[in-house]
Amino acid sequence: MYDIKELFEATSVQNAVELRLAHPQALILAGGSDILIQMREGKLAGRELISIYMLDELRGVTLEEDGTIRIGSLTSFTHVTQNPIIQKYINVLGEAVDMIGGPQIRNIGTIGGNTCNGVTSADSASTLFAWDAMIELTGEEGARRIPIKDFYLKAGVVDIRPDELQTAILIPKESYEGYNGHYIKYAMRNAMDIATSGCSVNVKLSEDKKTIENVRIAYGVQGPTPLRAVNAERIGCNLKISAELLTQISEGVLEDIKPRDSWRASKALRQHIAVEMAHRGLVEAIKLAGGEV
Repeated sequence: MYDIKELFEATSVQNAVELRLAHPQALILAGGSDILIQMREGKLAGRELISIYMLDELRGVTLEEDGTIRIGSLTSFTHVTQNPIIQKYINVLGEAVDMIGGPQIRNIGTIGGNTCNGVTSADSASTLFAWDAMIELTGEEGARRIPIKDFYLKAGVVDIRPDELQTAILIPKESYEGYNGHYIKYAMRNAMDIATSGCSVNVKLSEDKKTIENVRIAYGVQGPTPLRAVNAERIGCNLKISAELLTQISEGVLEDIKPRDSWRASKALRQHIAVEMAHRGLVEAIKLAGGEV
């Protein structure tokens, strides 16, 4: 059923790094919800695999001393959604990954695998972009951390060096403190479907809840990689909440997105969806933050 040349079982992160160096063509196997399907279809026949599934040190969500939220790369989508730290500080991430596949996929699929695939449609990706997430990669020379926006290089390609594996996703305290967010997924079906577009919006309101101090808008499937609508974000900072302002911000995303025609949706439809998703996301995020529209 699966044409696998050889399977190596890593016993530690360091052992996984050593296996990566010894077998440079091998693929990292986490939950396997993507790789094993491709192998079954014959697309990755005859490949070597390095399984990191047994590395419990890469599972779980913790709050570090400086307030950084650390999400182990092997944490399943289900555990992300159910984790009390996620629910308290960045619940929108749990809501986003709860839209991935069905229960079986969410139980086995990992947030690290979802980001390392490098696909723009990953439901976790746009939300992590909106949180200014950092990616931790561990290799022969130790750990390095890079902003998630620099992790995605191009469609399907991420910045993982030959000796590295992703070990964690980090959300700094300054990226989530005082913010509320909302994620919207547009797909042809309500479940078990890849996003035609995804939009994650975070807002930080003034103390009196009448002014948007900061806003972050991130998209999936509006370009070859997930992206931030930086021009639209600039429109909304330090201005009083109004229907006119939300319209300006939403329409401003057209300067940032880079949609294309595909069999899933036309470029024009994606543009229309992007504006509407930004507007709805802003409204819901403002309400969650205690503001009124």
